[in-house]
Formats: sequence, C-alpha cells, structure tokens
Amino acid sequence: MYAIRLGDDGAELRPLEPWHAEEFLAHLDRGREFINQYVPFGSRGTDVAGAREVLQRYADWRAEDKASLHGIWLDGTLLGGVLTLNFDAGNGSCEVGCWLEPAATGRGLVTRAMRVLIDWAVERRGIHRVEWVAAAGNRKSIAVARRLGMTRDGVRREAHLHHGVRHDLEVWSVLAPEWRAHDAH
Repeated sequence: MYAIRLGDDGAELRPLEPWHAEEFLAHLDRGREFINQYVPFGSRGTDVAGAREVLQRYADWRAEDKASLHGIWLDGTLLGGVLTLNFDAGNGSCEVGCWLEPAATGRGLVTRAMRVLIDWAVERRGIHRVEWVAAAGNRKSIAVARRLGMTRDGVRREAHLHHGVRHDLEVWSVLAPEWRAHDAH
C-alpha cells in the first residue's frame, strides 16, 4: 500500500495489518521482554491468532478513525513501529506511541518514523495537539519525545499498574505551531 523511506539505511515505514500476523508474532517473540518492560503492547500476541487479534483491533480502530498502526522494517525485517491512539480529528488531538525490539535501538528509527507520523497528523489531518505518554523510567521513550521538540506537561503519579508496579507516567506534547517551527529546523 505504501512504503516511506526513513533514510539511506533502507528503513521503511509501512502499514502493519492483520495479514502480517506471523511476522508480527516473530517480531514480538524477539523483543517481548524488552517491549513489555513498561507497556503491555502486544502481550496478547503470544501465538498467530493472538497476534492477528492485536493487529485486527488496530485495523478496526483505523477504520473508525480512532487509531493507526505503522511498522518499521529494516532490510525486510519488522523491528518495531509507531502508532496513534485516541485519535480525535474533530477535537484536533491524538496520542502517539512506539515500540521497538532491542536489536533495533540506537539507530534513530523511532524518531524518524515518528516525524513522518506527526507530520501527517498535523499537516494532513489537522491535529493541533499531539501527546506522548511514557513511564517515567522509560528514558529512551522520553528521549524521543525530547528529540521531537515536545514539552513535558507533567507527571501522572503512579497512574499505570504494570507487572505489579505502579509507574509514574510523564505526559509530553507538541502543538501544531511548535511542530512546524521545530520541523523547519
């Protein structure tokens, strides 16, 4: 459907859809412990049917204009992705998020993919506020929010129970005028 180059290293952003279930499962299996440190993303995808269910849920939300899921491939291998959540074009707001398997970290893949996603949300869909929510301990995720020019709005103390631990959630955001000014640099 589409493949957007994310640089000269061969990385691409593509739709991540239910028919990718086997590839998505293999990716989750390679990075499950790392990916699920702070978020339960894909935790139900422990077999092909479960992986397909996760992807189908996002496909349904995409059809309802509530969310979207996009994979990051490098050299033909799915390594992670970016997504929108709570997408509300009428209100001009959405949340964005990401995940990546450990072997793919440190290459700027998420930052590059997120620039494409935020640019689409702001410029094509008229989103005014893009929000990023990350566990306070997820330093790599917070570093991406900073690189994207986001501002830390605050902390929701002990707002997320994950693996029996209550995590503080940091809320970061960028507004459309800020995005355009940051993106121009």
